[in-house]
Amino acid sequence: MKIVSAHTGTIPISSSMRNAYIDFSKMDCTILALVSDVIVDGKPLVGYGFNSNGRYNATAILEERMIPRLLNAAPEDLLDEAKELSPEKAWDIMMGNEKPGGHGERSVAVGVADMALHDLAAKIAGVPLYRWISDHYGDGNPDEDVFVYAAGGYYAPGKTLEDLQNEMRGFLDAGYDIVKMKIGGTDLADDIKRIEAVLEVLDGDGTRLMVDVNGKFDLETALEYGKAIDKYNLFWYEEVGDPLDYSLNATLSENYKNPIATGENLFSLQDARNLIRHGGMRPDRDYIQVDPALSYGLTEYRRVQDMLAQHGWSSRRCIPHGGHQFSLHIAAAMKLGGNESYPGEFQPTGGFTDDAVIVNSRVAPGELPGIGLEGKAEFYELLRALHTKQPVLTH
Repeated sequence: MKIVSAHTGTIPISSSMRNAYIDFSKMDCTILALVSDVIVDGKPLVGYGFNSNGRYNATAILEERMIPRLLNAAPEDLLDEAKELSPEKAWDIMMGNEKPGGHGERSVAVGVADMALHDLAAKIAGVPLYRWISDHYGDGNPDEDVFVYAAGGYYAPGKTLEDLQNEMRGFLDAGYDIVKMKIGGTDLADDIKRIEAVLEVLDGDGTRLMVDVNGKFDLETALEYGKAIDKYNLFWYEEVGDPLDYSLNATLSENYKNPIATGENLFSLQDARNLIRHGGMRPDRDYIQVDPALSYGLTEYRRVQDMLAQHGWSSRRCIPHGGHQFSLHIAAAMKLGGNESYPGEFQPTGGFTDDAVIVNSRVAPGELPGIGLEGKAEFYELLRALHTKQPVLTH
């Protein structure tokens, strides 16, 4: 088996909405197709990858560093002892001659390629990715479905409290029991009105509501909001301060009794370890949100999971950011606590297969080979066009 060509592109996933820190008017995404020499039904098998929302494209890094290293490697260097494609060995090749540290856009580029490699490996085996992961990295007994929550509640021009409530009702009608909304983009009094408006829709049950600050608050504001919302017993209070301000998070955990969630903007094993060492995270109630697609891929995410286990954390306390099909497979295979979902947002990359059905906030990853992006018709057309119509990087 060898990779014969690689094809990259950048597509928009833009929107007029905003959170407390950024708007999404210019948000875009890298997409990747890795074409192999493995032929099934007269066509080569192709692995697809893309990056999660919230970070901009890393196409140039892929094209200039990561893909040339993959294509210039000897074919046997990408294979394991069973002569099967090894995403882990490919990861080492991509990261060759890279200094430690500097986690950010590089981690996004490697994450895109790592996703495509895992997609390809599972397709070669003829199985859905969650079963491939469980057989190769887990116990061979994956979860059949995964807890998912509906992330929304963004700020948008002209959006009223009634609009916010109707959005949340739509999530409930779509099969979600747990929902998430943004806070921190206005003042505390206004955010409390927004929270209470959503709680009306949830019959006053705060354990069905998450709030997300997107890293906006300083310590004083974090504590002020924490004191104000503590009475609601929310599912979690998310990414309250800067993701690397471990001291802020630790102080918050000393003063806020209900669950905290963070980690979506930590992009390496080292950053995640520092959060556990210094961020005051409590393994009995808090949640880790490291996103495999943004943090060097599943290969690095497995190292994060090993580290968490060494510190007494259950995989069930991990619910990745991202809201897409790749993380859904990982959650099922590695028995995570769940996966994010963005109903209708960040299209065409976001969400699950077109035939996915959410029931009681749970969804199955599906049985298509690989990640199953072929089951997202609009997105698949863009991915397929990469290797059928565009110039290529070839070996």
